[in-house]
Amino acid sequence: MAFQSIRQFYVEIPPVTRFYTTACVLTTLVVHLDIVSPLQLYFNPTLILRKLQLWRLATTFLFFGSSVGITFFFNIVFTYRYCRMLEEGSFRGRSSDFVTMFLFGAALMTFFGMFVNLLFLGQAFTLMLVYVWSRRNPGVRMNFFGVMNFQAPYLPWVLLCCSMILGNTIWVDIIGMGVGHIYYFLEDVFPFQRNGYKFLKTPNFLKLLFNEHIDRNYQPLPEDRPGGFNWGGDEGQPPPDNNNAEEGALNAEVARDPQQDHNQRDIPAAVVN
Repeated sequence: MAFQSIRQFYVEIPPVTRFYTTACVLTTLVVHLDIVSPLQLYFNPTLILRKLQLWRLATTFLFFGSSVGITFFFNIVFTYRYCRMLEEGSFRGRSSDFVTMFLFGAALMTFFGMFVNLLFLGQAFTLMLVYVWSRRNPGVRMNFFGVMNFQAPYLPWVLLCCSMILGNTIWVDIIGMGVGHIYYFLEDVFPFQRNGYKFLKTPNFLKLLFNEHIDRNYQPLPEDRPGGFNWGGDEGQPPPDNNNAEEGALNAEVARDPQQDHNQRDIPAAVVN
């Protein structure tokens, strides 16, 4: 019975989130069991270009540490939580677009990673997911260790401050937030400006892969467009386009389980390690 419950829970996870988190867990396990060495996984442009070790382009995003401990657990939970909320929220029914975001973010992080000498980019990738989710859900209230309340758009900055306090490199957070902001601007801001257009196009083969209908003239309804955050406005006034059902469900989720929020706030220290 327990196995069936676990299996049902696993099957109900959205496909992209299920594949990515499973790949992260399996990659860490094979390293922990000494089947593979981290030296075979880290990002190395020289080995990729000269020796064609192309798998490093993927494994750099899948490895979160050689030890299966509390830090790894928090990293995986943090990644799983925000990846799933994105796929079930603003990317509901659009898994192909979600994969496009993955590919776009990975390509930019790989480029920036060559200049800051980061060996593994998984934590930066998680920060990108957090940034995009936070900008698309500006009305969600969050809690930090039970002592500080803030709205979701401030979450990436809280994580950045945690990195600085702990003395960790902040390049992980900067690259993750930077790539997340580039995607958010190109996808949610620029297309709706005067003379703007949709820069990122999802390849048709991805839509066919996920059995999604191809509509070349699709334009999202106003209520389906992600809302912005009124940084300088009154907290009492809700930001525009923030009354959709998906954000309401997320608000309910955050308010429903305070203990889960406290546990979630413990994750930043793990993410930025």
